[in-house]
Amino acid sequence: MSSTYAGIGVSNGVAVGVVARVHGPVLPPRDGAPIDVEKETDRAFDAFDEVGGELEALAQRAGASGAVLVRQARIARDPTLASLAAQLVSSGRTAPRAAWEAFGAYRDMRAADPMRAVPDRAELDDIRDRVVARLLGEPTPGIPDPGTPYVLVARDLSPAVTAGLDPQRVLAIVTERGGPTSHTAVLAKSLGIPAVVACPGVASLRSGQRVMVDGGAGEVTADPDAAAIDAAGRHVEPAAPPVVGPGRTRDGRSVQLLAAVGGAGDVADALAAGAEGVGVFRTEFAFLDRTEPPSVTEQSAAYREVFDAFPGREVTVRTLDIGADKPASFARLGDQPNPALGVRGLRVARRHPELLTDQLTAIATAARGSQAQVRVMAPMVATTAEAAWFAAQARQHGVKVTGVMVEVPAAALRAADLLQVVDFVSVGSNDLAQYTFATDRADGELADLLDPWQPAFLDLVATVLRAGAVAGRMVTVCGEAPSDPLLALVLVGLGAGALSMNARSLSDVRSTLARHSYDDCVRYAAAALSADGPSEARARVRAALDPG
Repeated sequence: MSSTYAGIGVSNGVAVGVVARVHGPVLPPRDGAPIDVEKETDRAFDAFDEVGGELEALAQRAGASGAVLVRQARIARDPTLASLAAQLVSSGRTAPRAAWEAFGAYRDMRAADPMRAVPDRAELDDIRDRVVARLLGEPTPGIPDPGTPYVLVARDLSPAVTAGLDPQRVLAIVTERGGPTSHTAVLAKSLGIPAVVACPGVASLRSGQRVMVDGGAGEVTADPDAAAIDAAGRHVEPAAPPVVGPGRTRDGRSVQLLAAVGGAGDVADALAAGAEGVGVFRTEFAFLDRTEPPSVTEQSAAYREVFDAFPGREVTVRTLDIGADKPASFARLGDQPNPALGVRGLRVARRHPELLTDQLTAIATAARGSQAQVRVMAPMVATTAEAAWFAAQARQHGVKVTGVMVEVPAAALRAADLLQVVDFVSVGSNDLAQYTFATDRADGELADLLDPWQPAFLDLVATVLRAGAVAGRMVTVCGEAPSDPLLALVLVGLGAGALSMNARSLSDVRSTLARHSYDDCVRYAAAALSADGPSEARARVRAALDPG
């Protein structure tokens, strides 16, 4: 008899296959016999270094999305961590046990140091498990290999595990934790793999058990029968020849489809997907692994590579969005009770104004002589005064077109005022959802609140889009929300004239827009806004797609 688990669908599609579970951590045995201290110390040091190299290699393959892996590699090779392990070996622990305990001591030490960011627990545990497994000669905790394609099921997935997924083997992804903006969601979309996150109860699924994953509906069905599979298939629009060219609705209304990039490594995919420009150039991803601030010359060269790939097209550069979940060693922000509500984004310029002035100089230098239409925008802006100050700074340093990200409710509610002092605004959907619902993006337990189908979130987006329409300015919606083809229709119906997303999602969104008129989109938007919650919003729009 089949049973169904409800979660949040973060990557569309339906897949049927057998479950394979992620290998768990290996707990080292407690110490017993006497040890060779020098030998065990060398073993621990070698394991830290090898895991650091492994994470660096994964980061290189992951491209701009590998910033978390770069951070993990740096932690693995932190001399402080190695010193803690050496002290524990000297007290009689074997290398595996010393390494296991060293990570706990390292976390406590970092938490007590107001000048250093506390590492994410999941990231630190992932490094620990890799080091200990290597020392014990066990398989690295992570992806299974049952010999056939499978549905990957886990409590959560670390950045390193997700970076190593083979899309030819993984039919779908299901996690108990995670959220709409988690790295699992981002990766699943980039690979085109159906995925459901924040799905309680799936821990009871057994390896080898047959399941059906509906990434659009956010449902996982154990032991599905033919009728259930057929019903899920009816929700998936039939494949059609890929649509090429600029984004537009069936009746010809233009919707600019832009790519989010983190550097030159993402350019080829964006161009191949037909990106009409760059909606967000996330400049921090090229520099998070640095211990010293990048020079103006280095930055200018990195920016110019991206600019030159988009002659005649808009490239919107986001200034360094560091702090909170993206700490940078070259910008010490001190002890903050809640970094997500503290100094991050544009606010970093309050403590380190030279970072912003150097970056603006580099952007202007790179734009000079480029054929791209370069624009610059600041993240984490809350007030009109902040927006006006940033615009003045940008123009003073030679950047003519300026804008801001709308990521907090205060900015959304005052979008009309912002547009009096800047040339454009872009909605940052990931952070706007986080701050609207006072929910940490990394907190899988509250992932339902971060669902971009939440009507309250859509209300705020609509407020920004109306302000853009009144001011005669096109507003771009960025983040994970626009990469959901169904939600993209709603955003267009609310008034979005441009959508920015990962390159892999562009084709699906372009094809979906081409099958629906603008009036259809307006109708879908009204249906979503009239709902009481995200599940009902999805259901109402699906019903509006197929009234019969």
